[in-house]
Order: sequence, then C-alpha cells, then structure tokens
Amino acid sequence: VQLQASGGGLVQAGGSLRLSCAASGRTFSRYFMGWFRQAPGKERDFVAAIRWSGGSTYYKDSVKGRFTISRDIAKNTVYLQMNSLKPEDTAVYYCAATYSASGYYTQRHDYDYWGQGTQVTVSS
Repeated sequence: VQLQASGGGLVQAGGSLRLSCAASGRTFSRYFMGWFRQAPGKERDFVAAIRWSGGSTYYKDSVKGRFTISRDIAKNTVYLQMNSLKPEDTAVYYCAATYSASGYYTQRHDYDYWGQGTQVTVSS
C-alpha cells in the first residue's frame, strides 16, 4: 500500500486549502483513513479520520466546523478540506490508513501505512 499526499502550500489566515491522499494497493478490509499533523518540535497529532466503509467522520475538537474529511472510493482517495485556516494549523500533514478491526483511529500506532507528508503554512 502506498499513500501519496498533496495539496499543501502557503495561505493567509482565513484562507482554505484542500489536501488529497491517493492510495494504491489493497482496498479490502481498510477500516479508516486519517489525517495527522506535526508542527515543529511537537508530536504528530490526530486531525481527522473517516471510516472507509460507511463514511463516518471524526475530528479533533480544534478543527471541527473548519475541516472536512471525505473520500472518493472510485478514486481510492481521501481529502481534507481546510477552511478558516489559522496560523496554529501550520504543520506537516500526513495521511494514513489502517486495516485493523480494533476500531481505534486517533493514535499513530492505530495506523499501518503513512504518506510522505505535505507542508501547510498559514501566515498571520
């Protein structure tokens, strides 16, 4: 399984970006795809996740109402639409996929595969 993230960039506060993560390889038994982010000097933290079958979505509290995770099953791609961006959203964003039936999706160790990361910088 390979994950290719794209769509990062530099944007002013209040602006929007859409991240994409194209997956190749195994699709059966995929439970969640998620987005994490890592700011300089900080841990990689959960941002959002989507259940591949059914499409239920889950968010970190600080992005609720601003970020939307979605998926296109035909394209095997997950998206993160980010609106009303704030300087504190600045980080490298990583997509990830899990094939575990554990039901957990908010921790790094819940995921089996990771993309390479894409930089998001929000200027004030």
